[in-house]
Amino acid sequence: MNKVGKDDFVPGFVPKHNHGSVDYTSTEAGHVHQCLDVTSPPIPTQDGGHIHYTEGYVMFENGHTHYYKAYSGPAIPVGNGMHVHYYDFHTTEDDGHKHHVKGVDQPAPGTK
Repeated sequence: MNKVGKDDFVPGFVPKHNHGSVDYTSTEAGHVHQCLDVTSPPIPTQDGGHIHYTEGYVMFENGHTHYYKAYSGPAIPVGNGMHVHYYDFHTTEDDGHKHHVKGVDQPAPGTK
């Protein structure tokens, strides 16, 4: 396979790709945190699809931060040879509370 860029439309599965996302946590204790994320390369699933793993810290806010570890949902084709993944997770509890993060990551090449 030739080199594939982040904006290339490709049918099928593209190995070694990842996804980025920029989101905000739920509001807890009167504040939110920004969550800037880049996933792992794809992890094959038994049904022939794939998911991604991610972990990291949300941005420092209100005197503290939170850590998270999560897996995405399966690939969701969005047309034009691209796909996204849904994510839904909670951060660690710090400063007496935790945050909820959910959304869809940025599109990447491939339909599977």
